[in-house]
Amino acid sequence: MNFENMDFCQSCAMPMTDSDYGSEKDGTKNKDYCKYCYENGEFTSDITMEEMIDFCIPKTAQATGMSEKEARKMSEEIFPKLKRWMK
Repeated sequence: MNFENMDFCQSCAMPMTDSDYGSEKDGTKNKDYCKYCYENGEFTSDITMEEMIDFCIPKTAQATGMSEKEARKMSEEIFPKLKRWMK
């Protein structure tokens, strides 16, 4: 998969294709968030950034082939820069 020019969910960092975008209340696509994190104009779960990282670690490790420790390190660097988690 070529990650250049690809959108990433600004909540969970998942790489997104056209079918992965979340939606607004009016049904338009939201290109900032995936359908798992954002549907009908709102986030699908009330979760902290730390909880999201914990949830994503096994999926990231499996998808990338990195260890969970490596996936955690990468996630802890990336997640604070995502729109949903910026302070």
